[in-house]
Amino acid sequence: MTTRTPPSGPRPPKNRLFSRSSWAEARHLADVLRTETVGGALLLSGAVIALVWANSPWSDSYTRLGGVVPWPGAPWHLDLDLATWAADGLLAIFFFVVGLELKREFVAGDLRDPRRAALPIAAALGGMLLPALIYVGVVLSGGGDGLRGWAIPTATDIAFALAVLAVVSSHLPQGLRAFLLTLAVVDDLFAITIIAIFYTAEFHPVPLLAALAAVGLFAVLVQRGRTWWWALIPLAIAAWTLMHASGVHATVAGVLLGFTVPVLARRPVGGGHPATGDAAAGAGEGGLAARLEHRWRPVSAGVAVPIFALFAAGVTVRGTDLGALLRDPIVIAIVAGLVFGKSIGIFGSTYLLARFTRAELDEDITWADLLGIALLAGVGFTVSLLVGDLAFGAESTAHDRVKVAVLLGSVISAGLAATVLSRRNAAYRRVAERERLDADGDGVPDVYQHPDAR
Repeated sequence: MTTRTPPSGPRPPKNRLFSRSSWAEARHLADVLRTETVGGALLLSGAVIALVWANSPWSDSYTRLGGVVPWPGAPWHLDLDLATWAADGLLAIFFFVVGLELKREFVAGDLRDPRRAALPIAAALGGMLLPALIYVGVVLSGGGDGLRGWAIPTATDIAFALAVLAVVSSHLPQGLRAFLLTLAVVDDLFAITIIAIFYTAEFHPVPLLAALAAVGLFAVLVQRGRTWWWALIPLAIAAWTLMHASGVHATVAGVLLGFTVPVLARRPVGGGHPATGDAAAGAGEGGLAARLEHRWRPVSAGVAVPIFALFAAGVTVRGTDLGALLRDPIVIAIVAGLVFGKSIGIFGSTYLLARFTRAELDEDITWADLLGIALLAGVGFTVSLLVGDLAFGAESTAHDRVKVAVLLGSVISAGLAATVLSRRNAAYRRVAERERLDADGDGVPDVYQHPDAR
C-alpha cells in the first residue's frame, strides 16, 4: 500500500490583502481614475491660480469676486456669495457622485464582500481617528482655542492624490489602486456624516422633512427607471434648497440623492448577468447609477471641484509673520494630523488587521507600498477646506490659518508619498505590463482569466 506524499512547499494563504479584483471592477476603476486624474490636474490649477491671485497686486479683486452676491434678498437663505455657492452648491454635485460611488461599492463593488470591505473600512477609520486625536492633543496643549476644527485633517482628496500619482508616473498595481479609491470613498462617507452631525449650526425640522420628501420622490422615479430630466433635476434642486434651509449642510442632499439610484441593471426574473449569472457583474454595464456617474463625474471633477478650489484656496501671506503662523497650534495640529495622523492611522490599522486575521500581502505588494499610499491619503484638500469653513467661518481669524495648514500638510504628504512610491516605479511597471498582457486577444488581460499566472 502506497501512501500519498503531501505536496512540498508552503500552502497559499487563505487571505491576501490588496489582491487583484475582477476584470469588470478593474475596468470601472480605470475609468474612474482616468477622470479623477484629469480633474486633479484642474483642481491643482485652480488652487495655484487662487494662491497667485490672492498674493498679487490684484488681491482685492479676488476677495471681491468671492464676496459677490448674485441675487441679494433671495428667499430660503439663498442670498449667498459666490464663494459659498461654490462650497454649498457645486460641491453638492461632488457629493452626489460620491453617493453614486458609495451605492455601487456597497451593491456591486469591494464593500459588497465583508472580507474585502474590512480592509478599507478599518484603514479609513484609523485614518480619521488618529488625525482627530492628534489635532485635539496639539490644540489642547496650545491652550484649547480651535477645538471645533478637529475634523479638518481627517479627509482624503482622491483627485489631488491621483494628480500626484500622475506627476510621478506611478503605475500602481490594480489592487493598490482599488484600495486607494475605496478608502477615499469610505472616507467621504465618514466625512459627510461628520459634517451632518457635528457642523449643523441651526436645525429646522420642517424644511428637513420637506427635503427628505423630495429625495423620496426622486427615489421613486429612479427606482422605476423614470429618467425624466425635467422631473429629476427640479426634485434634486428642491432637495438641495430645502436641506440648506433646514440648517443641515446642503451637500448632504447630494449624497442622499446618489444613494437612491439603482446600481444593477433591470433584468428578467431569475436572470443575473447573461454571461456569468451574477447580477452584480452587470452593475457597470446598464445600471442607472453607472450611467449617471458617467455623466456627472466629469462635471464634478472637471468643473465643480476646480471652481471650489479657485474660491477656497486663495490665502494672502504677504506681510504675514510666517514664523508665528507656523508656530500656531491650529496650523501645527492640521499639518501633523494630515502628515502623521493619516499615514500612521492607515498603515497601523492595516498592519493590525493583517496580524489579527493572519492575512498576507499580495505577492506584488510590499509594506513600503502601503506606506506610500498611507502618506498619499494625507492629501486632504477639498473636504478639509470645506470642514475648515464650516468649523470657523470665513470671517474668523482662524480662516486663513486653516487654509495655509491644509495646503502645507497636503503638499508635504504628497511630496513624501511621491518619494516613497517613485522608488518602486520599476516594479510597478512590470506589474502593469502583466496586468495589460492579453496573449489570446480576447479583450480580457490574462491575469484576470488565470489569477495564478504571474
